[in-house]
Amino acid sequence: MIDQEMLNMIDNVAEIDILYSHKTPARMRPTINTSRDAFEIACHKAKNPEYVENFYVILMNRANRVIGWRVISTGGIHGTVVDPKNIFQIALKANASSIILVHNHPSGNTRPSLQDENLTKKIVSGGQFLEISVLDHIIIGAVGDDGYYSFADEGMLKGI
Repeated sequence: MIDQEMLNMIDNVAEIDILYSHKTPARMRPTINTSRDAFEIACHKAKNPEYVENFYVILMNRANRVIGWRVISTGGIHGTVVDPKNIFQIALKANASSIILVHNHPSGNTRPSLQDENLTKKIVSGGQFLEISVLDHIIIGAVGDDGYYSFADEGMLKGI
């Protein structure tokens, strides 16, 4: 039998609310078919790419229509800390079938660092377990610069 003290403690247990809301019909959302499509969306949504490093995730449904965009972390001029759990928490909440990782390098150099490569491998591995495909990881350089790096285009996602 549960005593009064235990009942009081049970009343203090928080209810977890999972909410994803989108008012735009799927047919009205952009489709990502190429790394260039992802880059264009990222450039439109990215904040201060020459100021500090930011890490984002683009969430998509099975038809590669964008269902959402989320800032995962904001750092300094030399990097940002990314927790893969936060990425998958958001992807699961939105019921995403696939994701594209995006971050910027304030230096304008779009080449991935060893840390970028290791993080990508870790997230791809987690995505495989959760059946959420990581379609690409885009690195953006400076504002107005047309250059970007695509892990998918460079074959960096194969064999992970």
